[in-house]
Amino acid sequence: MHSDLNKRAREILRHVIDAYVETGDPVGSRTISRKLGSLSPATIRNVMADLEEAGLLYAPHTSAGRLPTDAGLRLFVDGLLQVGQLTADERTAVEARMHGSGRSVNDMLEQASMALSGLSGLTGLVVAPKTDRPLKHLEFVSLGPGRALVVLVTEDGLVENRVVEVPLGLPVGSLVMASNYLNARLAGRTVDEARREVMIEIEARRTELDELTTKVVEAGLAVRADQTGQLIVRGQSALLDDVTELNDLTRIRSLFDALETRETMLKLLEVTNDAEGVQIFIGAHNALFAHAGCSMIVAPYTNRNEQVVGAIGVIGPTRINYARIIPLVDYTAKVVGRLIG
Repeated sequence: MHSDLNKRAREILRHVIDAYVETGDPVGSRTISRKLGSLSPATIRNVMADLEEAGLLYAPHTSAGRLPTDAGLRLFVDGLLQVGQLTADERTAVEARMHGSGRSVNDMLEQASMALSGLSGLTGLVVAPKTDRPLKHLEFVSLGPGRALVVLVTEDGLVENRVVEVPLGLPVGSLVMASNYLNARLAGRTVDEARREVMIEIEARRTELDELTTKVVEAGLAVRADQTGQLIVRGQSALLDDVTELNDLTRIRSLFDALETRETMLKLLEVTNDAEGVQIFIGAHNALFAHAGCSMIVAPYTNRNEQVVGAIGVIGPTRINYARIIPLVDYTAKVVGRLIG
């Protein structure tokens, strides 16, 4: 895209974007002329007009200066950006927050999201993995006719509750029997491992369960089938810091609403699942939040089998410091993957 830009045009575009990231203000030809020293304001004005025609810059109505469009930012990030290195202090800060976060996976991920938010000054988000961790205990609790709560406790202390459908008219004793039956087979195994063994037993009719209790057991084992983990968002107030106009506020509110939906989380996992490393979504080219005038930088993290199990990243205004934030997200994702594994 726009690969035919000459060196001079690329240099001027880079200066406009550097200034935009730093101040958020439109940049005029005189400012760039002073920085470059080698080109007159008139020459720079001509190049900026060409960049505007190419859809890479635009003039806000109140100013003679120019700002980058989403397409301009995209070109910059893809081809002109020099990504920085994290300092030793930043790496230590990321690790310290997560290592000191207690034993539960969700605690650690919450700390990861907060660490990212704190270090970047942006909103941090993490898609937590669906839990395939060894279980310690499972219990069914009746919620009235046809419904029961399954309480799952993992060996590392994570507690999950899911509502399942059970046969109508089920005796209370069946829930107790199903709990006991599964606990005898679950301890130290993941739900998937236990499911395989129990299904073999049920199919071979080697169980001591009656028909209704068998249905409860099957409902309990299906509890994870569609589970996508959860979305942990921290530092939302960072998105409000730069808001100056009412329509900005409306956009940010709709972003908050989007962040609370399950679809957002599924999309987030989808975009990172097939990806190698850090993904960058900018403004209107953002598959998730086109309406929000925001950029998102997100990276997948993997388990010990190198499978993508979740994603971690940040959301902020389009004028975020890409050179600093990209390595920060990348490193945090690697630390999370190591700790999860």
